[in-house]
Amino acid sequence: MLDLIQQQAPEARRKLTYSLARTGSDVEKAQRIRFKVFAEEMGATLPNPATGLDIDRFDRYCDHLLVRDHNENRVVGTYRILPPEQAVMAGGYYAETEFDISRLAHLRDSMVEVGRSCVHQDYRDGATITQLWSGLADYIGKHNHEYMIGCASIGMGDGGHYAASVYHKLHKLHAAPAEYRVFPHCPLPLESLNQSLDVIIPPLIKGYLRLGAYIAGAPAWDPEFNCADLFILMPVSRMNARYAKHFMRRAS
Repeated sequence: MLDLIQQQAPEARRKLTYSLARTGSDVEKAQRIRFKVFAEEMGATLPNPATGLDIDRFDRYCDHLLVRDHNENRVVGTYRILPPEQAVMAGGYYAETEFDISRLAHLRDSMVEVGRSCVHQDYRDGATITQLWSGLADYIGKHNHEYMIGCASIGMGDGGHYAASVYHKLHKLHAAPAEYRVFPHCPLPLESLNQSLDVIIPPLIKGYLRLGAYIAGAPAWDPEFNCADLFILMPVSRMNARYAKHFMRRAS
């Protein structure tokens, strides 16, 4: 959900690997780091905060990608992955809680959703990001998914002006074709926000776009997480081969 990955910490000598969660304990470690980032760091309002876990109804249907630092024996990053057959069991994709995606109905059987990504604040560097992206590349390649979707989040600590300016800067160049457009249930009120700030594009969103992703509609406002969400649609066939090669090679 809240894609908080920023390159700000220096890379250290670490032994990082990625894997899918195999046990309930592994899933709990993902939920714990999500809580630490979303609730404690970003101020999201989450249910049952006393548990110290970020849990919602989709977790049980998802695969959870973990990045571990084996030298420190801890999970330092995570991604949540919802494949199409499990989305049916879950009653839909998480993104449908924020967007009307009815125009994508014909893609459902080949569409995997990613989200809820976060990285511990001490590990927001290129090495950790590479592990997360390599894990995704591995997963998509093994399951032959044709489309990747997800909500890429932008913090609204300034009331939404930064998020509105990011969208204004990007949407014309990277807009999805009309037949792939989605529509936010709770739109970010763009008309009342400053859309002309000189902004730096969040690294994760920049990475999606370099790979060949589309921005498939106007941003939604998620008041619980105090963020604006962009709906990202990436046809795997459109993936930029040169940029993706690095991740695919590491995942092989």
